[in-house]
Amino acid sequence: MGKIKLSLATAILLSGASLMADSLGEAFENGKFSGQARFFYIDRTYSGTIENNRNSLAAGGYLKYESAHFYGLSVGTALYSTNLVDIHDDDPRTSASYDPSLFGGDFDSYAYVGELYLNYAIGNTNIKLGRQKLDTPLAGSDDARMLPNLFEALVVSNTDIPDTTLIAAHVTKEAVGTFGNVYSPGALSLQSGYGLGFKEATSGNFRDMGVVALGTGTDTDGVSAVAAIYSGVEGLKLQAWDYYAHDILNALYLQADYSIKINDSVGINGALQYINESDIGDKLAGDVDSNYWAAKIGANYGAFSGYVAYSQTDSSSGTMNGGIITPWGGMPAFTQGMVTRHQFFSDTDALKVAVGYDFGSLGVPLKATLYHTEFDVGASNTYQAGTAWTAKEDGFDLIYQARSDLQLRFRGNFPSDFAPGLDWNEYRFIVNYNF
Repeated sequence: MGKIKLSLATAILLSGASLMADSLGEAFENGKFSGQARFFYIDRTYSGTIENNRNSLAAGGYLKYESAHFYGLSVGTALYSTNLVDIHDDDPRTSASYDPSLFGGDFDSYAYVGELYLNYAIGNTNIKLGRQKLDTPLAGSDDARMLPNLFEALVVSNTDIPDTTLIAAHVTKEAVGTFGNVYSPGALSLQSGYGLGFKEATSGNFRDMGVVALGTGTDTDGVSAVAAIYSGVEGLKLQAWDYYAHDILNALYLQADYSIKINDSVGINGALQYINESDIGDKLAGDVDSNYWAAKIGANYGAFSGYVAYSQTDSSSGTMNGGIITPWGGMPAFTQGMVTRHQFFSDTDALKVAVGYDFGSLGVPLKATLYHTEFDVGASNTYQAGTAWTAKEDGFDLIYQARSDLQLRFRGNFPSDFAPGLDWNEYRFIVNYNF
């Protein structure tokens, strides 16, 4: 297991909590532990321009403690860990045998303090400061492998206005989760949820948001965000987010969801989303002027459900992006596949169709989903610059809730022409035990 990393900010927060221990004794005594043990096996077989099979097994998860409130004040901390179960014993370890998405930057096991925060609640306002998990449209945990992305941030939320949540946040650093290690820094990573400098933020290292996005030497003042979420009309949810990534870009995200129940068995739902990005300040990412929009319509009939989604990214040609930049784990697109995230490439149309069935109606705690995606990628993309092609991905997702605290999950994805001539078959088996 790797070393546990403790920052100066973490030490200050811990010392502050210990100084208050006498007066906050009952709050700490009444605190609660929780966590998740996760076991993850992944197997991928490449064909086409690469012919190879790799597979890996990891065990880990997190252990979290949250104190009870004392006059609205509480503290929380969580230890995250991933550990290699070596089924190859190769030396050195490489991606020819090992899947990099389950481990640290050097295929290493590691543990670190991923969350450590102060939380203050007063009336309808909540203030959270420190290391924490964020799940917002364009900056999020992306918890798709062993460990999620985590952030250092100040987040303030308020619900004084009926049916409305207002959010203001400032995010300074990110520790990239294990999923990021599957990428090499470049156009693909920049538009798939990870930037050009994310390798500096792997293995439990918190790094400046500018460095994660664009690499060494691009320290910035972080990312400031504001949001409003409204749900005052039955079946309708509206949300607007604005992210100001200092000296990089401003990103506007809008989403509207509406659902209506026809009767006890039939329901219809639809959603729209829009992203606009434009360069600001020192323009550290060069010229940025990009737009993306998507629509989704779905229905459910008894245990069956399904939807169709379509998206377009315009033909932009920024210095680095040529599409939508998503360097901080946010991946809200209706048309993304399990692994293929080409919908944000410049001049790209994407389509996704998915169907599901809940076997709970038959007394079996199993949910099944099948999907198909297509990405009509234009030649102005920066991943395969000058080449237009169509990438496809089929897949499935089976979730078996063995008990309220134990989930078994089996997933598969089968891209064709992920890049021209590159295909693979991938299977994942995941065990999540929550306590």
